[in-house]
Amino acid sequence: MIRREQIASVLDHPVMDEEGHKIGDAKHVFLDDTTGAPEWVSVKTGFFGSNESFVPVRDARVVDDHVEVPYSKSKVKDAPNVDVDSGGHLSEDEEHRLYEYYGIDWDMSWARADESGEGGRIDDEGTGPDMAADADRPGMTGGTAGMAGMTGTARTAGADAGARPGMGTADDAMTRSEERMHVGVERREAGRARLRKYVDTEEEEHTVPLRHEEARVVREPITDENLDAALSGPDIAEAEHEVVLHEERPVVETEAVPVERVRLTTEELTEQETVRGAVRKERIESGADEADEELGFAEDRAPDEDRGYGHS
Repeated sequence: MIRREQIASVLDHPVMDEEGHKIGDAKHVFLDDTTGAPEWVSVKTGFFGSNESFVPVRDARVVDDHVEVPYSKSKVKDAPNVDVDSGGHLSEDEEHRLYEYYGIDWDMSWARADESGEGGRIDDEGTGPDMAADADRPGMTGGTAGMAGMTGTARTAGADAGARPGMGTADDAMTRSEERMHVGVERREAGRARLRKYVDTEEEEHTVPLRHEEARVVREPITDENLDAALSGPDIAEAEHEVVLHEERPVVETEAVPVERVRLTTEELTEQETVRGAVRKERIESGADEADEELGFAEDRAPDEDRGYGHS
């Protein structure tokens, strides 16, 4: 278990799981309202520390420059999301959910807190051993420790002390904090592209000239040049003469030839995308106006200011 004097070595230090894997960094320590002992630590997890998970510290231990808890990283990251009120408290219902999630016996915790002495109840003034000294440590937060029927009344360490004089604070100023949004990018697989070759059959038309032979009768008159050929046969007789005719027909052949090379490449494009998220900001209001109204000074204040008089 983490003791109060070890809190300074816990805050903003790594929190490791049972297998030695880093879960995140410890950001706040929550004290038990009844015992004043550290009960919970909030751990920044997720992308850029965007989430804050609660983990009990009763079985945690400080080792060198980190904290070891007997839970897995996934167990802590999947812990219920709980709300912390403006006073820095965990409600009884919220803490009950955390107890059930981590398998911690609620009744046993109540019996333990009900014990008197060291580590037991705080006194009637709401302070336990060394509790006032712890109030000035940054990151220290009081909260309900899960005792049945007890609603937390402790507060974020130093918040009330900074507003009350004489409570051991270094000055009378109050620190206002706010959350800043940090947006990053992560690279992930968006899809896959592949080239596939297949065979497609298309019909083509080509026009080619085709030649053919036709029979034609040619009549020549008898001349001195062909007279001998004309008298070489019988005077009167039947005869036949055959001529072979030729023609051309189309012949189709195909051959495979390379026509182009195709490859697949990637091109990186940049697009602008707007992201939105909720951030928390602390506001500081003055109670001077309310005090004037209660004392009856509010009506006299405006005329004095119109005449150039200040108001203190």
